[in-house]
Amino acid sequence: MALVPFDDRDGFIWFDGVMVPWRDAKIHVLTHGLHYASGVFEGERAYSGNIFKLRAHTERLIKSGKILGFDIPYSADAIDAACIEVVKANDLTDAYIRPLAWRGTEQLSVSAQQTKIHLMIATWAWPNLFGNDRMKGVTLDIATWKRPHPETAPTASKAAGLYMIGTLAKHEAEAKGFNDALMLDWRGQVAEGTGANVFFVFNGEIHTPIPDCFLDGITRRVVMSIARRHQYKVVERVIMPDEMAKASEVFLVGTAAEVTPVRQIGPHHYTPGAVTAALLADFETLVRKQPSEVELLTAA
Repeated sequence: MALVPFDDRDGFIWFDGVMVPWRDAKIHVLTHGLHYASGVFEGERAYSGNIFKLRAHTERLIKSGKILGFDIPYSADAIDAACIEVVKANDLTDAYIRPLAWRGTEQLSVSAQQTKIHLMIATWAWPNLFGNDRMKGVTLDIATWKRPHPETAPTASKAAGLYMIGTLAKHEAEAKGFNDALMLDWRGQVAEGTGANVFFVFNGEIHTPIPDCFLDGITRRVVMSIARRHQYKVVERVIMPDEMAKASEVFLVGTAAEVTPVRQIGPHHYTPGAVTAALLADFETLVRKQPSEVELLTAA
């Protein structure tokens, strides 16, 4: 199937407060965000016309900007409204939404105090990252790239620059025939996938790494709340690579991945099972509920 380039599509993009035709949403080649990765973004999904956990994503976007040293010049209410508006403008009900905030062209140096902060929001139809037949499970390489120490990168933000490592790791995995990669952190502990959090089932309990150098994903927290409603014990702890052989099930969670079973990590093989299937089924039901009900069901 031929790829449709992202710069040549029909539709509309919300750009600095204005809904513009898709092909006209352009920036200059000397934009600071392009040269120095001074940008933050979100990945969101709309189901049946409602954007899942919209306010949580918007709040994280604003927080990510602050971590990178800038304020997005729109309130959370305005950003929420713009996300809803762009989905409607593109006549979509089930969609992926990508807000992105970045530094502009006023300065092109390491220092960028005088740059204007821009915000755009785009949306498009995008099914699950790994396809519809998810229960067969995906395969993960063990990446050679590591998640960095929080003192070497703004790991609590959804910063564009942090995803360069994920791209490198995923390309390396795909070259070996895997779907994606599992990443360790700088200590050699299990961290996450290239763009999704990871969970392991050990003796009927659900275990997941402590998010101290990678994002505590919004979908991660939702799936943990679903698991607890199922009376599963959920444990956040340090997980070492040699423990992966003992897991009975493994799955990834994230906005793009949703809930996706894993059938292989490096030399380790798994059979997607009942725990993953139950969580996937409940997640697929939850995301199509009304936002007020979603908030009630996922309250801490």
